[in-house]
Amino acid sequence: MTAEPALTVTGQPASEALGPEWELWLASAEDAEPIAAVVRAAFAARPPVDPPAPGVRETAGNIAALLAEGTGVTAWVGDRLVGVILLTPAGPVEDPWASAFLQRVSVHPDVQQHGIAGAMVEAVQRLASDRGSTEVRLFVRAEFPGLQQWWRRHGYRVVERRDHGVVLARRVPVRVEVPRAEDMHALGVRLAALLRPGDVVLADGPLGAGKTTLTQGLGEGLGVGDPVISPTFVLSRVHRPTGGRPGLVHVDAYRLGSPEELDDLDLDSSAEHSVTVVEWGRGRAEQLSDDRLEIEIQRTTDADATDRTRPDSRTVVITPVGDRWDGVDLQSLDPQGGQR
Repeated sequence: MTAEPALTVTGQPASEALGPEWELWLASAEDAEPIAAVVRAAFAARPPVDPPAPGVRETAGNIAALLAEGTGVTAWVGDRLVGVILLTPAGPVEDPWASAFLQRVSVHPDVQQHGIAGAMVEAVQRLASDRGSTEVRLFVRAEFPGLQQWWRRHGYRVVERRDHGVVLARRVPVRVEVPRAEDMHALGVRLAALLRPGDVVLADGPLGAGKTTLTQGLGEGLGVGDPVISPTFVLSRVHRPTGGRPGLVHVDAYRLGSPEELDDLDLDSSAEHSVTVVEWGRGRAEQLSDDRLEIEIQRTTDADATDRTRPDSRTVVITPVGDRWDGVDLQSLDPQGGQR
């Protein structure tokens, strides 16, 4: 393996069928040949189309050229490369990385259906964010409606129709470094200023990551009249507004066994006039709205994580999904954004 590690992701456990752990790494031109082999295998496994997809005849030289222009993510099982997504600039000449394009999205047929593609998509979106991109795009053939639907489930939407297919796009995540618990609270206050009635926020992260602290700041920013505490034992709490801002519906989905159980909470009766925040919402609450903010709170894993002066350091990844967030300046949530 000659690739360098993708610093924005960690290794993921593989299924018994895959054997050892699979990991995500930054794509390297030195691995152009195995990358090309995976692309050829993945595209050949799809039904034939006319004209043929270029990935069927992929070469190491073309992969190296694309990587010279951009970057990418590869997936490995041990020493075997099994997946790849390449990322190239697609913005205007004066700011080529304002928009980025996903290319050669491939997982070897032997290891599909194990979550590798979804993990690579999340990683490459973060790479685009690190490059300064505000959106990522890709082209999907018209012959593959199921593939288009897969991308829609991951927050992509059709923005352009071309011969033989469509271009789908998604805003990239905003990453905010949060060194202390009070900074998490302050982030919630800033977020409240961008929200309006009907908005849905899904907050995820490990136990003690700061989901409730973030929601408490959001409640302060909305001006709700009662304290925001964890709704773990009642599943949901409704906080009424005291001014002209929307109220807050605070949901804890940790103990829900399926997305269907969320329907039993009858959130529709209050969601229209409130902001709904669902802790532990990933995989359980996406059906609440096609337009939502997905927030993941990660414990810092760099050297600062062991610094006793920064025990609460977190990285908050904010991903907008849907038309609602077009034109909304989510970068304003990062007080350090203009200083990087």
